[in-house]
This record gives sequence, C-alpha cells and structure tokens, in this order.
Amino acid sequence: MNTKILDIEVLAEKVRKLKSEGRKVVQCHGCFDLMHPGHIKHFQEARSMGDVLIVTLTPDQYIDKGPGRPAFNQELRAESIAALECVNYVAINKWPTAEDTLRLLKPDIYVKGQEFETLEDKTGKIQREHDVIKEIGAEIRFTHGVVFSSTKLLKTYFSI
Repeated sequence: MNTKILDIEVLAEKVRKLKSEGRKVVQCHGCFDLMHPGHIKHFQEARSMGDVLIVTLTPDQYIDKGPGRPAFNQELRAESIAALECVNYVAINKWPTAEDTLRLLKPDIYVKGQEFETLEDKTGKIQREHDVIKEIGAEIRFTHGVVFSSTKLLKTYFSI
C-alpha cells in the first residue's frame, strides 16, 4: 500500500497538523488522466511554492472528458502521481468539483495551470474554485510551464 495515498478526511487531518507546524501546504487538483511531461512540470513548479504538495483527483464517475474517459482509473492515476518525488500526498476527491475539497483541506496555496489564469473556462469551475479560495483565505497561483492536453494527446496518438 502506498503511504502517500490517503483518504480525503485523513488528508484533511494531515494538512491541519502540517499547517499547525507552520508548514505551507500547496494543493493541485484535476483529472490528470494521462500523465505527461506537462503534469510533472506543473507538480514540480507547484511544489517549489511551499513545503508540502498535495494533489487531489477528480473521481472516475465525475470525469466529463467524453466517451472512454478516464483512460486510467482513479487508483492508477493516484498511484502514478504518488510515484513522483515532488508529490507528498494524494487523495481521490469525493465530489464532482474541487470546491468542497478546498473547503475541507484549506491549503495555503492552490495551483492551476496557466490556461486557467484568466479565471475563465467553459464549465465555470475555475471561477467557483477562485471564489472558494477567497472564502478560505488561501492564495491561487498559476504555473507557466509547457502545456499539453491529455484529451488532445489521447485523440492524436491513441485513436484507432
């Protein structure tokens, strides 16, 4: 069993303890369906913004990327992310979006990719996440590395 993969409530307790010790907790959240260099660089840059990097994943049943997605189930996605040295803890979200997870975990910094920097996306999720970040007194930051789209990569290289 991977000790970096925790139940979301257990992670919440861990985060409270880390913050009480004065550690700065950074959170990334997403689907992370097809692990690629853009994800890895995103996590590495996010980790450099604080002391501890936690990554939460959208559960399989809430992924809305189209038929046959996710390509990898939530357990495999969690294990892949936990294998990265820069990631301290991973949890699978219980909800369709990150808002309740942010309220539960209360990270110091929430990190998204540069494609969300305008705080606009077609689903409206990033706007709602930004509202929760303000509500919990956290900070939102954006990474500026190489950007790939898992959906585009899957369509381009794995369609039959």
